[in-house]
Amino acid sequence: MPGTVAAPRGGVLRDLHDRYETVRDALSRIDKAAAGLGLPDISTRLIEDNGTSDRRGPEVQYLEIFAVSLATHHMLVAEGIQPIAIVGQSIGELWALAAAGHLPVEDAARLAVARSQALTRQSWRGKMLAVGVDGRRAESLAGLIDHPHLVLACENAPRQSVISGPEELIRHVERVADALGWPSLPLDVPHPTHTPAMAQAARDLRATAPRVAYGSGRWRVRSPWLGRDVGDDDPVDLVAGALTARVRMLQTVRELHAAGADIFVECGEWPVVTKFVEASIPGVRCVVPLSESDPVGAVRALAEDPAAIGPFSSRPPVRPSERLLPSARVSAPESADPPSAVALAEAPARVSAPVPAASAYYAEPAAPAAPVAPPVSAAPPAPPVSYAPPAPVTVDAPAAPVTPVAPVTPAAPVDAVAQPSGGLDYETVLAELRTLYGDFLGYPPDLLGEDDGLESELGVESLKQVTLLGRVSERYDLPDLRSDTSLLTAGTLRRIAEGVVQGRAEAAG
Repeated sequence: MPGTVAAPRGGVLRDLHDRYETVRDALSRIDKAAAGLGLPDISTRLIEDNGTSDRRGPEVQYLEIFAVSLATHHMLVAEGIQPIAIVGQSIGELWALAAAGHLPVEDAARLAVARSQALTRQSWRGKMLAVGVDGRRAESLAGLIDHPHLVLACENAPRQSVISGPEELIRHVERVADALGWPSLPLDVPHPTHTPAMAQAARDLRATAPRVAYGSGRWRVRSPWLGRDVGDDDPVDLVAGALTARVRMLQTVRELHAAGADIFVECGEWPVVTKFVEASIPGVRCVVPLSESDPVGAVRALAEDPAAIGPFSSRPPVRPSERLLPSARVSAPESADPPSAVALAEAPARVSAPVPAASAYYAEPAAPAAPVAPPVSAAPPAPPVSYAPPAPVTVDAPAAPVTPVAPVTPAAPVDAVAQPSGGLDYETVLAELRTLYGDFLGYPPDLLGEDDGLESELGVESLKQVTLLGRVSERYDLPDLRSDTSLLTAGTLRRIAEGVVQGRAEAAG
């Protein structure tokens, strides 16, 4: 269940609220707890889409995420999906404890608010940065600065990690990552955590949070920071301990898969944890019901015939004649044998920037050498990076001296596209953006719809969006464009094209 992701969209739970008594009961319990803490109603915006702002403070944001996660879990159970384990990342572990029955829903809501308030009281000026490398390199990157509060916070996938630390030091880390060619993304979270800097907030939480009743629960809860199942652990101590601990989602996912989990179901609104799962275990089957046009239908299909649910694909292969649709995420299974188990994957914060499930990795080609008298020594390849442009052209060095060869014309660099045309009207900019994004992602430009969500529909994960937006910013000489986070959280080619046209118009006076 989600940790600190973006606030859910209005009306997301309307259908589930109408269908399931267990969902209505869970939402009522969360509303009751919120009212007792002086907070506004939680469920109304999620059921009615009444236009209420989604910016109502961190406590409300956490409880809305809890509500969506718990409602999705109850839908799964009502339709016959029985998990072998429930996993939560960061504060999502609290949602998992409530879903599994380790503690009452009201107590989980109160504890979430107490956690938020303790973090707010500490008022730490910190930041979290997602980096597109493995945990070992991310830890070494943080270690270059050698500050006790700057640490590797999350190991999400083989090439996706999160560093947490003081804000000014994170800016240094970001510059170093950029110099190394490692993609990075500052995470927009109300409370940076998973660093020793949170020790004060953890002590505060243990001292002030109300103690809650807890028991063994109905299902296993696997803790990515403890590295084991939750047993007879006090929930307050669990939540406080996680504030300073590293989250090892990569290890947890692989352990569950080795133990028999063949399907991972994400109890969040968008594919977040499932992208980590797919990057960690290629070919595994993942389902994100709320991201489908018919969430209940997707769950029923899974319950009736698990083998019919193929590997979730952030961006399936496309034929030129096909249009990209949000529902085109399910493809044929790897085998006809039904999976033996299901693991519910709680979605983490958008905090953790997603890595695509099926990324193709390549080695950056060395710069082409000018013609020289042979023999020619092949330059060593650059370190591998995690984006997939067209394969480089390679030239084998001759085995023995021969007469000089004519110069080889180097292949155009991945981001080499024509300079912007003189006219910066919307249609021209949109066409140029389709070419730039299509060349980078390897998709025909005419299949990139102007209103397709870059992440939710086209599967372009956040770190790639950062890279692409940086190229757009450089191409049109709009340095402020790359810092517009709204183009990352709800990005479409239409919004980016409009931003470019408006920015160039303002620059022209």
